[in-house]
This record gives sequence, C-alpha cells and structure tokens, in this order.
Amino acid sequence: MSFIVDFKHVSTVGLESSPVTEALAGLRANEARYFMNKYKHEFTVIPASESKETLDYVNHILKEERDIEFAAKPLETSRFQVENIKWAFVFFEDGLEVNVMYTVDDPKKRAVGFKLSEGMEIPKELEGKFKFARQRSKLAGTIRGSFFVIKGEY
Repeated sequence: MSFIVDFKHVSTVGLESSPVTEALAGLRANEARYFMNKYKHEFTVIPASESKETLDYVNHILKEERDIEFAAKPLETSRFQVENIKWAFVFFEDGLEVNVMYTVDDPKKRAVGFKLSEGMEIPKELEGKFKFARQRSKLAGTIRGSFFVIKGEY
C-alpha cells in the first residue's frame, strides 16, 4: 500500500523498526518537502516488500558501478519521474537513504546519492570510500550525504 509522505506532520509510519525512527522519518519528510517545493510532486513511498523491481534496479546500479551491496534491511521505496529525471529511493532500517537520479536525456547528470539519518553510523559498505558533507534540516536534523556519478546505462 502506498503512503503519501506529509512533511508538515512528520509520521514514522513504515519506519518503526529503525533504531533511528524519528530521524529517518525526518529525512523522508525532507525529501517530500524538496519534491513538493521544486516540482509540485507528492512524494509517495511503498513498503520494500511490495517493490522488488525498484530494489532490483537500485541494487543493480550499486553492484555494477561500485560493487556495493547493503546488508541493512530495506523498509520503503519510491520511484517516479518528474520532468526529464527518473528518481528511485530506498530507505533502509539502519537510517540510510539511497537515491538514484537518472536524467533521461543527459548522461552527464546521473548519480547515486547516499544520505545518513542523524544518529546512525556510516555503513561499513561505505566506510572509507566516500566523504560525507553535512547539511542541516529542520525536519531531519543533521544529514550527512555523499554521491557518485553513474557511468553506465540503466
């Protein structure tokens, strides 16, 4: 069942098993606010158990591009297109968010982003491989993020 993320009234629905539930809910709401403000798009998530195709897509890109496979349990996903950009998101139980930004018509603007919820450690799969910048968010506290550019076609 899909769930429209409300960034005005942050909800932990679907994320209750996370040790950083509140921070992960804030991170998810932060994404919802971004897409509403920039694209007037409602950010909708579905349980990972109902979104094998999105999980396979994100996992395939991670494996092919950087040989990354996360041990953490995926809780929710989101996949949509706004303007010429295809987006895919996976929210993990440990507080990690992985997003894929894939422009349809510009191979130079394709990337995988990682965002860490406040209070979580850097996952061992990313340790020492990426530098994380900090960003403050009213909804999510301190978000640490990093990314890499996608070189292949997916």
